[in-house]
Amino acid sequence: MSNAQVPPVATIGTPRITAGWDDYGRLDLMAHQEVHGGFSALTSGELIGLADRIELRGRGGAGFPFAKKVRAVMDSARRQDLPPVIVVNATEGEPPSWKDKAILTRGPHLILDGAALAAAALDAEEIVIGIADDGIGQNSLAAALAERRMPVPTRIVTVPHRFISGEGGALVRGINGEAHIPPGRKKRASDSGVNGLPTLLSNAETYSQLAIAARIGPWEYNAVGLPEEPGTVMLTVGGSAKNPAVVECPTGTPLSDILAMCGASIGPGVLVGGFHGKWITREAAERIDVSRKGFASVGGTIGAGMILPLGDSTCPLGEVAQVTQYLAGESAGQCGPCRLGLPDLARTVTMVALGGSSLENVRAAAGVVKGRGACSHPDGTARFAMSALEVFAKDVEAHANGEGCGKPTRGILPLPYRTAEGAMTFAVDWSRCDGHGLCAAVVPEVIRLDANGFPAFPQTPLPPWIEPSARKAVNMCPALALRLTTSGGGKH
Repeated sequence: MSNAQVPPVATIGTPRITAGWDDYGRLDLMAHQEVHGGFSALTSGELIGLADRIELRGRGGAGFPFAKKVRAVMDSARRQDLPPVIVVNATEGEPPSWKDKAILTRGPHLILDGAALAAAALDAEEIVIGIADDGIGQNSLAAALAERRMPVPTRIVTVPHRFISGEGGALVRGINGEAHIPPGRKKRASDSGVNGLPTLLSNAETYSQLAIAARIGPWEYNAVGLPEEPGTVMLTVGGSAKNPAVVECPTGTPLSDILAMCGASIGPGVLVGGFHGKWITREAAERIDVSRKGFASVGGTIGAGMILPLGDSTCPLGEVAQVTQYLAGESAGQCGPCRLGLPDLARTVTMVALGGSSLENVRAAAGVVKGRGACSHPDGTARFAMSALEVFAKDVEAHANGEGCGKPTRGILPLPYRTAEGAMTFAVDWSRCDGHGLCAAVVPEVIRLDANGFPAFPQTPLPPWIEPSARKAVNMCPALALRLTTSGGGKH
């Protein structure tokens, strides 16, 4: 039940979700009740009224009003005469995000309280808690469940620790025993989710905030933060921060205060909202507060609460190229914009970093994928790349002139494959390669031919869906020049 992998936790103002963590480390049921006290069950009407009065929105990224979700599930359950299911999304598949893992490892009973409140109010059939298979938080959550009695059967489901596994549709599919990828056709979980039942799906912090509000009531809850966005918010501050941390703060807190507390060098820009978020300039970061309205005022989004300053020691375009390559590999590979469009976008961004392409080419590649995917992954990736090249316009110009920025790419933005065992990539024995080009015909999603007819591909792990084609390309190489390698040094 070690918390060693989770960043330290800091607070601004009076802690709510993180209350007691300094004293107890992890709150077992007895400590949890001592710190937070008890709460009364709510009817469905009281649940909706509470969520409405505190302006509770999903904290997983989309920010959808929680009360509207509850109403949709109730209407669907009544219309179909079916019992609903409560799903807690604690998968947190984005590499920079740690806030839900912090709650899982240190305050799991708040998550269970919120889910129990919703289940009792809606007369749900069961509660399902989805977590990643990285092992972080699973023992803590299981121990918390063993300490208490839930109002309905409750189970934990693990999903692959991948970027897209936490998407709502992908999580529901995984719980149903299907592939952990978004459904090809979008459908509402409130209509048909787990086992085809109406499903209330929200993330771990959202249920924790609900549990806090049920105890202290809407008046006290709204006494902290902004009137239009009351309460506290959980953030993950990383990137160039000397003291990365999970931070709980009231809405309306200046972002500059949080960055200063974490010892962050802002550099030319800050990524807000995670890898599907947006880059904002140093000047914007210094003047906004932590709120949906504050971030939106500079073209950003609070998303799932990730704050990643870049600092001055790394090449911005190199960092952006690496993440774009990672996002291209994390797609489900089930539609054209993901299979072909995202790898093309990644190659184009990489060429900008190398000084061999233009911003217009990136705009064209991003335009091909925007609004055309089976899920939000293509749109989010395009948003990340385009906002970066706009914020780092001076660097784009310097690289285009052949001068470059003179800085190495240090890996300030976290990527899982830097430490993951068994990550599979292509490698070429250039003494053998004769430029037949057959590999590019077999795996056009990843391999393209350069101006001289030789294969070119990013040095990032291959997505699982492409491995069969990758092995076929290796087997068909006439010169036996192409091979697959893993991060552990093995060859295939």
